[in-house]
Amino acid sequence: MTPEEVGQRLVALLAPVEVTASVSGGQAYARATVDVPPASWRDAVRAARDDAQLGLDFFDWLSAVDELAEGFDVVAHLWSTRHRHGLLLRTRVPREAPVVASVVDLFAGAGWHERETHEMFGIGFDGHGELRPLLLPPEFEGHPLRKEFVLASRVAKPWPGAKEPGESEAGGGRRPIRPPGVPAPGEWGMTPTPAGAAGVGEGQRGGTPARPARERPPRPAPGERPARPTTAERPAGPTRSTSAERPAGPARGTPGERPAGPAPAGPGTPGRPTPGEPPTGPPRQEPAAKPGTEESDG
Repeated sequence: MTPEEVGQRLVALLAPVEVTASVSGGQAYARATVDVPPASWRDAVRAARDDAQLGLDFFDWLSAVDELAEGFDVVAHLWSTRHRHGLLLRTRVPREAPVVASVVDLFAGAGWHERETHEMFGIGFDGHGELRPLLLPPEFEGHPLRKEFVLASRVAKPWPGAKEPGESEAGGGRRPIRPPGVPAPGEWGMTPTPAGAAGVGEGQRGGTPARPARERPPRPAPGERPARPTTAERPAGPTRSTSAERPAGPARGTPGERPAGPAPAGPGTPGRPTPGEPPTGPPRQEPAAKPGTEESDG
């Protein structure tokens, strides 16, 4: 059977219930998709399993999709091991009371799928009897796959990767994308209502005080150089010391005046010879004659 024929066959089996059939995917991945009301969910699964032409005897998986204000879509995929065709069965439950009938007695393998969907989305399955936690610890609060669920760890700790999820390799000029599970600022948590803001909500998702506007200096026009600061705007530098504060140095002589030479030598001190005068030394002393070597008179 083609996907169109599978959908039309189930519509005929559930008449006069208002059921719509369509085809999702394409080519080898095309699947018949049938939308039924929540009250006919269990009857649709039984009819798909027991009909000889459909023969959908294998339960593949069950999950849900959060459609925000429109509620939750509960989706189950069934497969025929004899005819080799499949079916996507879908129903929508309201967000205020998301409850649908359990199909555990029709397919025992649906037990864990219904427990996981109840744990992650908060959808109840009437008749299951054992919707206890499957993946999360017993003390965990909330349903993590709901779109309003805030991942507190992403808020308290920045994203550890080099780039944010969804940011390209050449990115950097745009504002970084918020990590998954972190809503826009001001849409979650306790935000106090500013004074004088009439009509603004209080408590969760209350009014958010407006940020003060930051003034930025105007940018200079292209080709225009910024003006230099005047002398009055420049910071005063260290003052120079005056001549009165400087230490007095040695006095300089007048032009053409030679510095005075050393004082003349005193008595007993050899003086410095003048130019052209032979140096004077101590008087030469004759050696004394040795005894017995005196010259005779003759």
